[in-house]
Amino acid sequence: MKLTILGSGTSHGVPVVGCDCPVCHSEDPRNKRMRASLYIEGARGEKAIIDTGPEFRLQAIRAGIKKLDGIFLTHAHADHVHGLDDVRPLSRETPLPVYGNDETISEMKERFSYVFKETQRGGGKPRVIPTVAFEPVVLGELTFTPIPVKHGMLNILGWKIEEKTMDIMAVTAGAAVYLTDTSEIPAASRKIIGKPAILIIGALRIRPHETHFSFTQALNAALEIGAEKVWLTHICHDLLHGEIIEYCRNFMKERSLTGISAEPSFDGLEIIL
Repeated sequence: MKLTILGSGTSHGVPVVGCDCPVCHSEDPRNKRMRASLYIEGARGEKAIIDTGPEFRLQAIRAGIKKLDGIFLTHAHADHVHGLDDVRPLSRETPLPVYGNDETISEMKERFSYVFKETQRGGGKPRVIPTVAFEPVVLGELTFTPIPVKHGMLNILGWKIEEKTMDIMAVTAGAAVYLTDTSEIPAASRKIIGKPAILIIGALRIRPHETHFSFTQALNAALEIGAEKVWLTHICHDLLHGEIIEYCRNFMKERSLTGISAEPSFDGLEIIL
């Protein structure tokens, strides 16, 4: 399984409109952070995406996305769904299922009401099938398990992604967990998460925030989860990429931690599991 970080930025993206800070004017491509999204490719050709933010078209072109088998949403905030219309070229032949919790699917259908009205026909809208995900979703050899988490007062989903091995016993080869925009992980959800090989977790900044984990909160949650490799995402423009690397190193060093690594993700990062 191959995971590609299509976007690692928070809701305003980086650079931020009208901002003159060092991060927004950095020439380091790792400091250019589009809205958060993850692309998943299975060993047998399965392809899926978590969240379709405003830059989805640009992200898809950059990543060479030519087909999708499913779209998985965390929630319906603008920075996570407002690129949904751009799946039109990928849904011409076959309608695409879009999975989320009930709140997300309901809001998506309101936000994109023209998609579901018979008054507009033809190629001017995507062909999608809204589906509330109560149970794990299977796409070929990939399984996507919804993980209920909190985003402030909002109930949203993280996703656990597992791939069967080629073994006839169909034993999973390890899991990746994607938790963006998270401020709390309920105890029941921690049981679903288990101990993944890869954890991609939202970490907005050093300063506390009402609806997002800070760097320290995200890293502490990662330690409790026990993931082998941790990547931070949904990052704002407070710190340069190199400064966040140093922050993570100091966090681990101060706690004398070994056997776990944590770093900020960046747009275009490829992770093989």
